[in-house]
Amino acid sequence: MHEMMDDVVRWALHEDVGRGDLSAVLVPESLCSVAHVLSREPAVLCGKDWFDHVFQTLDPGMRIEWRVRDGDEIEAGQALCRLSGSARALLSGERTALNFLQTLSGTATTTRRHARALEGTGTKLLDTRKTLPGLRAAQKYAVRCGGGHNHRLGLYDGILIKENHISAAGSIGTAVATARSLYRETPIEVEVETLAELEQAIAAGADIALLDNFSLGGLCEAVAQNAGRLRLEASGGYDLSTLREAALTGVDYISVGALTKHVRAIDLSFRFANEG
Repeated sequence: MHEMMDDVVRWALHEDVGRGDLSAVLVPESLCSVAHVLSREPAVLCGKDWFDHVFQTLDPGMRIEWRVRDGDEIEAGQALCRLSGSARALLSGERTALNFLQTLSGTATTTRRHARALEGTGTKLLDTRKTLPGLRAAQKYAVRCGGGHNHRLGLYDGILIKENHISAAGSIGTAVATARSLYRETPIEVEVETLAELEQAIAAGADIALLDNFSLGGLCEAVAQNAGRLRLEASGGYDLSTLREAALTGVDYISVGALTKHVRAIDLSFRFANEG
């Protein structure tokens, strides 16, 4: 995680600072300053490590004192942290650091709302691979901070046999059999669009069936037909208004792409002050 974070932070700083911050050089190189981050709205905080890494890349001696932890619920007007170090580093790193903190806090906040809608149902909230480019690991972490669970991280750590895989392989049975022969210890999930395809996935020996765009009535039928033989994941268009009702059908998981795809950054304020 740390190596990936370092790559992402350095890329983000290069994107913003490039060959050098033309405005930051207006202050003396030796000047040390203090800054504070405040929240302007209620949220779930996430992204401290990415925020810290930005400033510590620019100034290894930067001191950052946090008053909250990732996963904490914060209020409007709350002071989140105090920074002290190079004034140039504070000026140059402000936007990049806030971009990480605001975006990941937005992901965690959205996830917390969805997770609360599922409390008491026994159904787990999953994310998807619909993440912002370069921020896959960070957003997956934010989902966990918000109370959700991670689906596969990428194509390399899980098997999800989708419609196009089935079409290319010839059938659900063939696709599952091939996957099982190659990856004996890896759970195999199959995307199904009908109850007939669900039965094929069961017969083929899949571990999980992804019920793609099933209606609430369809989910009830699928749960009854499955009778506990496979784990069931519901996916496709569920939001806060329908999430709990879908969970009460008895599915094991509901995956929601909006957790990481429809991100609204949390409004945070970075306030700067010189220190004698």
